[in-house]
Amino acid sequence: MDKSFEPGQIEPKWYAQWEAAGAFKPHGNGNPYCILLPPPNVTGTLHMGHAFQQTIMDALCRYQRMRGSRTLWQGGTDHAGIATQKIVENQLAAQGKTRHDLGREKFIERVWDWKQESGSTISNQMRRLGASIDWSRERFTMDEGLSAAVRRVFVQWYRDGLLYRGRRLVNWDPVLMTAVSDLEVNSEEKDGSLWSIRYPASDGGEGLVVATTRPETMLGDVAVAVHPDDERYQALIGKTLRLPLTDREIPVIADSYVEREFGTGCVKITPAHDFNDYQVWQRHVDSGVFDSLPSRGLLSILDKQARILGEEAAPATKKHSLDQAAEAAYAQLEIRALIPTKYWGKSTKDARKEIVADLEALGLLVETKKHKLQVPISQRTDAVIEPMLTDQWFLDLTSETRVDGKPGPGGRKAITEPALEAVRGGAIRFVPENWSSTYTQWLDNIQDWCVSRQLWWGHRIPAWFDEAGNIFVGEDEADALAHAEVEPVGALRQDEDVLDTWFSSALWPFSTMGWPAMGAVSENGHVVADWSQDQAFIPSAVLVTGFDIIFFWVARMVMATQYFTGKVPFREVYINAIVRDAEGQKMSKSKGNTIDPLDLIDGIDLESLVRKSTASLLIPQVREKVEKRIRKDYPDGIAAVGTDAMRFTFAALATYGRTINFDLKRAEGYKNFCNKLWNAARFVLMNVESTEPGTALPATAAEQWILSRLAATLDEIETQFATYRFDLVAQALYEFVWNDYCDWFLELSKPALNGGDAEAVSSTRHTLMRVLEAILRALHPITPFITEEIWHNVAPRLGISGDSVAQRPYPRSVEFTPGVDARAVADIEWLKSVLGEVRRIRSEMNIAPGKQIPLLFARGSAGDRPRIERFAGQIAFLARTESQRWLADGEQEPASASAIVGELRVLIPLAGLIDLDAEKARLGKEIKRVEGEIVKCNGKLGNATFVANAPAAVVEQERQRLADFTTTLNGLLEQLGRL
Repeated sequence: MDKSFEPGQIEPKWYAQWEAAGAFKPHGNGNPYCILLPPPNVTGTLHMGHAFQQTIMDALCRYQRMRGSRTLWQGGTDHAGIATQKIVENQLAAQGKTRHDLGREKFIERVWDWKQESGSTISNQMRRLGASIDWSRERFTMDEGLSAAVRRVFVQWYRDGLLYRGRRLVNWDPVLMTAVSDLEVNSEEKDGSLWSIRYPASDGGEGLVVATTRPETMLGDVAVAVHPDDERYQALIGKTLRLPLTDREIPVIADSYVEREFGTGCVKITPAHDFNDYQVWQRHVDSGVFDSLPSRGLLSILDKQARILGEEAAPATKKHSLDQAAEAAYAQLEIRALIPTKYWGKSTKDARKEIVADLEALGLLVETKKHKLQVPISQRTDAVIEPMLTDQWFLDLTSETRVDGKPGPGGRKAITEPALEAVRGGAIRFVPENWSSTYTQWLDNIQDWCVSRQLWWGHRIPAWFDEAGNIFVGEDEADALAHAEVEPVGALRQDEDVLDTWFSSALWPFSTMGWPAMGAVSENGHVVADWSQDQAFIPSAVLVTGFDIIFFWVARMVMATQYFTGKVPFREVYINAIVRDAEGQKMSKSKGNTIDPLDLIDGIDLESLVRKSTASLLIPQVREKVEKRIRKDYPDGIAAVGTDAMRFTFAALATYGRTINFDLKRAEGYKNFCNKLWNAARFVLMNVESTEPGTALPATAAEQWILSRLAATLDEIETQFATYRFDLVAQALYEFVWNDYCDWFLELSKPALNGGDAEAVSSTRHTLMRVLEAILRALHPITPFITEEIWHNVAPRLGISGDSVAQRPYPRSVEFTPGVDARAVADIEWLKSVLGEVRRIRSEMNIAPGKQIPLLFARGSAGDRPRIERFAGQIAFLARTESQRWLADGEQEPASASAIVGELRVLIPLAGLIDLDAEKARLGKEIKRVEGEIVKCNGKLGNATFVANAPAAVVEQERQRLADFTTTLNGLLEQLGRL
């Protein structure tokens, strides 16, 4: 082995060998164990959240492979409809073109070309992390096999009366001109205004005053609502008001949605542009109050670019032969006629200014005051999201019966309730458990899912319209016609929309396994799945994901997988924490506190880091702020720590908390851990020059002790892996490797290695190697690269053959307990205590480590004298003593530095070694510490509640602590008195 650990030299070598050998494919006949990678966007690059999440998944997969499971880590990428289309459209914009210049077919070809060029970036970055994904099965949500699954699911749900097309309110991005999901909308606090506007009564009375933050939408008002119990407005309920700036009259309605205490207690109702107003409209539409208006009061006054309807609002076409989309366009003509022409075509911002000015001129603007409001902002474009009334496809999740009127269960019974029961009944378990309530609360209050998007990149909806507006759904046009219930009128045209990206990813648990094909599925010339065999991996063992997509992905996978396979998609859902910076701040490029995992692995100099972090920041003030922060936080850039140290850091931080704070100093500390392991391995290998044959039983107490500690550590690891407490797995490994093996056992082995007992020499060498090999196996799931490198140097000397440490079984405690004697283990713990106290005195009194010292023993229990005799050689070697002896009966103790181990007094005579005054000060400090501990013990034992309620063992433990501290204090006081 090289003198120093250089991760950059070993990591690429081993990953290439693992992948070439097919090491990540499912092997053997063990129980199937599967983890599904949450498919990252094909547009994406690796960030700290990915690195953290994938470290956890990889550790689980490597651990289960070594435990004999037939393990599959199913990977792949998501086509990311909106994000990918936006990237390619931006490329076209740089050339002065739009997608419409290319046309749909050519544009999609352009996207595929871009995907081939850039789409593997994140997959290659994952390899740098050591992710043991079966790359031979890598899937892409637009692959033909997965696309076939999407079509089958859409068609089946439609034919089962669970998918429908309707005109409903959705979140609308006016820049992308598509509906978007709630997940793609951020709520941001903005400075705004609250305008109070008078709506005069139709009979000439004063009417009502309405407060609104969006005066421009009043052009689409259909009512003013008051609370039914508000005495102030009882006389006006059922009367009409004159809508300012228009010639329309609108009713006053009563609805409990209105908060009487907020504002004036009067709310304008604009159902086509507000989700709450839409619900109010639904409750009152059947009363007939809106029948005189177009679309029964759903007055959508904005076009798809969020402008007031203008000249180009809709073509003047006949109404009797249109599909739903054309019907809506025709309705826009009727709505536009209700809008004063001066506002036509205005943006919402410009229309607001004009409307406020016009209201003020008419004396109807009662008040304007500043107001903080939450504004929905598109994650993709930073545009203000508009609630928009559009024709969309919806998956029914709320109805008791089929939406097509045929006999059968609706979405509530067929999809939503089974998904709820999966968690409530225990088929799926959340870890931590509290997230199950988040899941169930959302499903209890779920709305129908808008599955359509107005994009070109994505799975095109398999539906066709004829010239009469009839809908035909099938996996292709021929299938649609074969299942048609009416004869088509004229030519068919396919729906222009695509499906929500979450629709295809909801099928990920079974579409990646080959469904709906019954045999092998090939992509790019090789088999990637076979449903007849791979359905054994459903349900997968655990889904590792973030809490932010419990609704949008986790719940929908449960819905789809149960409906189409009859199984839950996974048995457990581990909700990992969100990675924040060292101060607990959210990582953000605009803050300059993001860390590229690869920069941590490989290192990066300061100037390169500054350039990289500011390259995409266009606002000069933000760039200056970010550069200043980076130069302050990383004055020397980021030092390379290697993949293993970064992974160990993630594991050590992986608690059940909602967030973890990533500190570079922790990563540097775990690089030291890797170095410690490397140097320990070099020491062992230098002392074991050839293959060491195993011995029946360990020959020394030190060997028995380290085997006992190893067994206990492995039991702890097994317990914590089962509960996903990766932090406690890392802690157990760290403490055993650093403290037990490196700090103690290597030292305890030296007397044997340097002694004349041939059996002890051989046995100790074998145990050094045997335990080291077990350490490498135990660490491998978290630190795969360094363990593989060292293992190939260790295994041959133990007579172990194989291509990889990963092919060895994960170590278990039963391998190491035979031959371990409890008395020998207790002896070593005693020896450690004696040596530890001697080392402490040396350190505190500044006695040079190499200086030989005399050692005296006094008092002690019956077992101390034989122990000192047995371990005299080890004490002499490890404590650097020139002599050891017991004080004779009646012999006066010399002035000494002392320590107490149980009843044994360990004395280092001070003459010629230390300053007496310094020793007095040390003893005084120690006396003060022990007295403090005694006060704590007395405080607990003097508390009647503690004594009455604490477990008896805990109370007894506290009493024993008090007795031990009292004995120690008496000895210290006695020693101080002698000085």
